[in-house]
Amino acid sequence: MPDIRVGTASWTDKSLLDAKLWYPPDARTPQDRLRFYASRFRFVEVDGTYYSLEWRQQAEAWVAQTPDDFVFDVKAFRLFTGHQTPPPMLPRDIRDMLGPLPEKKRNWYLKDIPADALDELWAYLRAALQPLRDAAKLGAVIFQLPPWAMPSPATRAQLVDAADRLDGDRLAVEFRNTYWLSDRRCRATLAFLREHGLALVIVDEPQGFRSSVPAVWEVTDPALAVVRLHGRNAATWEKKGLRAASERFRYEYSPAELAELAGPIRELARDAQTTHVTFNNNYQDMAQRNAEEFQRMLAAG
Repeated sequence: MPDIRVGTASWTDKSLLDAKLWYPPDARTPQDRLRFYASRFRFVEVDGTYYSLEWRQQAEAWVAQTPDDFVFDVKAFRLFTGHQTPPPMLPRDIRDMLGPLPEKKRNWYLKDIPADALDELWAYLRAALQPLRDAAKLGAVIFQLPPWAMPSPATRAQLVDAADRLDGDRLAVEFRNTYWLSDRRCRATLAFLREHGLALVIVDEPQGFRSSVPAVWEVTDPALAVVRLHGRNAATWEKKGLRAASERFRYEYSPAELAELAGPIRELARDAQTTHVTFNNNYQDMAQRNAEEFQRMLAAG
C-alpha cells in the first residue's frame, strides 16, 4: 500500500489556539497539544524553524513526545531560502562574527554573509536537525523560495549548495514564482530537481497571480513526494494589510474538492516511497478538520 501521510502546517498556529475548537480542554500545554496532534496524524510540518536556528532542545522534546513512527517536515531557515533576515533572528555569536549590517541595509541576505559565518550558520541547522535524524523522525527539509526568486543560475546554485550541505537528508523545494513551472521552463526545472535529488513541492493554491504556481503532479525524488495545500482564497492571496498571516489561508476545502485532490495524490504515491500531504489552510481549525476528513477519504479508497 502507498505510504501517504496527511498532516498540517503547524500544531501551534495562533489562529488555531485562539479558536479553541479542535484541541480538547485538557490539552493546555505545548506538550499536551503535540501528543494529542500525534494521536490523530502521522506527521506535521514545523514552521518555527523558518524563523530561528536555535531549536535543537525543542527537537529533542518533539522526539520524546511523539510515537516512534511519527515524522516532522521542517521549513528551512529563511536566510538559506533567499529571504531577508533581520539580525535578531541570527544566533548571537553569529551576529558578533558579522558585525554591523552593510551600509543602508536593514536585513541580512545570503549573498552578504561571509563564507566562514555561512559555514557556522549551516552547522547550527545540521545540529538542530540531529535529534530528528537520530530518531528517524526527520521527513523533508522544505525550501520555500521567495516570490522574487527567478529560475536563474544563482538560485539553482543556492539549491545545489543546500543539497550538498544537508547531504543525506531529504530536501523539497517549493517555488513561489510562476516562471519555474511555466510551459517553457517546466521540463528544465523538473530535470534540475531530479539531477540533484530534490523533491518538487506540489501545491494547490489560487491561480492567476505572479506568485501562483500550477500543480505539476510529478515525482522528482523517488523517496519522497510533498504536496502542500494552501487553500483557494483568491481574494486574500496577495492582499496587503491582513491582520494575520492566517487570513491569507482562510479557506475550507469542500468534500468535492478533497475528492478531486485524492485521485492525483494516489497516483503520485505510486511513484514515491512516501508522500506527505500538508494542509496549510491555517485559519482556526480548518486545516485540522480538512486533514482528518482527507485521511478518512483515503482510507475508504
